[in-house]
Amino acid sequence: MKQFKFKIHGNSYAVDVMSIEDNIAHMEVNGTPYEIEIERKVAQTKTPTIVRAPQTEPANPDIDKKEVGSAYTMLAPLPGNIMEVKVKPGDIIEKGQLLMMMEAMKMENKLLADRKGVVEKIHVTAGDTVLQGDKLIEII
Repeated sequence: MKQFKFKIHGNSYAVDVMSIEDNIAHMEVNGTPYEIEIERKVAQTKTPTIVRAPQTEPANPDIDKKEVGSAYTMLAPLPGNIMEVKVKPGDIIEKGQLLMMMEAMKMENKLLADRKGVVEKIHVTAGDTVLQGDKLIEII
């Protein structure tokens, strides 16, 4: 139970809030019980909602994905800076090959290929800052 004291136009009021259930409050004002209906408004959030249009990538007619397998996108494991990119589009890579060097949390990290394939697209260059989950390289 919460107690409040108010002074309105020189008159003193002692208000005891007994309970609040849903939108009904049970109170006593100067010893007289009241049941009060609370009008609640929907709270507006101050954080804006970002709506992005879906992105579609143009189809490359030179590559038949059925022949080479499914595309794989390497994502940034941590936020950091790209120090060096060791491959370029069109390079044939092997599993375990060094693709790029990244500085994250004051440490140098080697980003290695986890499958063999062909580098289709590189989304970053040396000196770029990336966030966790950003696209780095697409391999087909």
